Amino acid sequence: MCDNKGGLSLENQLVEAVALRNEGKAEEARVMLLELYEQNSNDAELLYQLAWTHDVLGLEREAVPYYEKSLTLGLSSEQRVGALLGLGSTYRTLGEYENSKAVLEQAIQEYPENKEFPVFLAMTLHNLGDHSLAMGMLLKLLAETSADEGIRSYSKAISYYSDKLEQVWD
Repeated sequence: MCDNKGGLSLENQLVEAVALRNEGKAEEARVMLLELYEQNSNDAELLYQLAWTHDVLGLEREAVPYYEKSLTLGLSSEQRVGALLGLGSTYRTLGEYENSKAVLEQAIQEYPENKEFPVFLAMTLHNLGDHSLAMGMLLKLLAETSADEGIRSYSKAISYYSDKLEQVWD
């Protein structure tokens, strides 16, 4: 299938736009993606790349509908992970903490092995004032994933105390 731009397929044009974004030419990528969007408004990958590019440019509010629609249309697992993280994080930066929490909790349910989601959820929980839960999540994750010898040697203690931060022993 060929679209405009010298007969390049949509897939090839997406690759080109992503390359532009990765080269620091995000505005050029955005213009290209918006042109593609005019004729391909229901392509989930295009919507995801458009959302991501808006995020890179600091246009978080504009990114949200593209993330939302890309997720409803269906993405590959790898892209879905990125879109869930992008949407959850973007909601947080916009102060939409409950939306952020809901998206990130859904992401953790769908992808429990992905350690990035609890980190971003902890940030959201902090914003919601649930500091103990946020800190506990981060401590547990640190104990589970750190390669640092000092952390590893105390990982059992760190994990144990992660949900007992307010407890005082006599």
